[in-house]
Amino acid sequence: CLSEEQDMIQKTSVMLDLRSLQMPFSNTWKYGILALAILLLLVALTVLTCQMCQLQKRNRTGKKKRCHSEGWVRIKAENGIWGKKTPPLLHDTAKQSDADIKATELDEPCTRLISSSSRTKDLSSMSSDSGLLPRSRGTLKFSLLYRRERCELLLTGLEAWGLPSRGCAESAVRVRLLRQVPSHIPGLQCVVQEWQSPVVKNCSRPAFGDHFVCSLQDAEVEKSTLKLEVQRFDKYSRNTVLGEVRVTLRELKASQRLVLCEELQETTKDIVGEVLVSLKCLPISQRIEVGLLKAKTTIPRSTADKNVYARIDFSCRRHRKKHQKSRPRAHTPLIIFNETFLFHMPEPPAWDCTVLVSIYEVDSDPRHLIGQATLGKTRASEGADHWDLMRKSIQQPVAKWHPLLI
Repeated sequence: CLSEEQDMIQKTSVMLDLRSLQMPFSNTWKYGILALAILLLLVALTVLTCQMCQLQKRNRTGKKKRCHSEGWVRIKAENGIWGKKTPPLLHDTAKQSDADIKATELDEPCTRLISSSSRTKDLSSMSSDSGLLPRSRGTLKFSLLYRRERCELLLTGLEAWGLPSRGCAESAVRVRLLRQVPSHIPGLQCVVQEWQSPVVKNCSRPAFGDHFVCSLQDAEVEKSTLKLEVQRFDKYSRNTVLGEVRVTLRELKASQRLVLCEELQETTKDIVGEVLVSLKCLPISQRIEVGLLKAKTTIPRSTADKNVYARIDFSCRRHRKKHQKSRPRAHTPLIIFNETFLFHMPEPPAWDCTVLVSIYEVDSDPRHLIGQATLGKTRASEGADHWDLMRKSIQQPVAKWHPLLI
């Protein structure tokens, strides 16, 4: 009996040992480890969220500091160190090299004038009202000299800086000498002479090392204006006008050089004549008839005994049709064309069309533009009124005078 009891005890001990091997951890330990893992995951997510919030705050503060510094630099450049208004580009002209100064010096006594003060005042008032700083188009520096004994105007020292950078581009300056003409057309002017500077390639501060000379009488100085346009050329031979500078020559004094540093302004057109155009809508044949009747232009001395022709461009829904040309005519004060041109109009009629009438000189290289007139719904008031009259008068020609602009 004792031996059987001992065998039973041994068997029960073995069974207990096997159960202890099969269950090494209790349920309490399991739940404790799971809770600890969840706690560590929450701590990691909290730390990650805090780091992302701090990174966003740093980016915002960096942008604010950068904008504040740029605005302060612009305001400081405009208003000066002590908050007073300084002439534009005074520091740039003071830093000009001795070689440039010697290149623009002449034998006659000179007077230096930093112009465009009125324009900078207007820009400063606009910026103060709107709270925004004006965007600079660039600056053009040049010198003018009127030699009374020779009756000629001399333009030298053409230099530009601060132009908008668009990669590698070519820059040039087109100069036009305009003179007021008494006429019933308000603001009519005559292009006395036109000249273009050499093209400068791949330069952030182009210096156009050439001079422009034009014969000008004393009586014409008071009525003349010099217009300088800074143009940019790309690889597709398309020119873009960056800005212009206008100088009234009544400020010039005989035998005294006037040095100007002018900020480029937005380009404006000048009236050099007018053209009589008729429009006729033909909805059945889906065409528009453009009649070129007459043109009035001012004839300077340099364009005597020359012929002109007209080119008509028609575009509908921003798609340009093939242009048409008129026959050459003599360049007289009143040019008689009396020609009609037909252009196809899509169905249904699209009224967002534009007609461009351009008058050029014959056998001029490069092609010389005399003036342009634009008609259409989205054009100026006169062109839009003419277009509305054509829409109301179906199959009836409507003629109207339009100014020639350049």
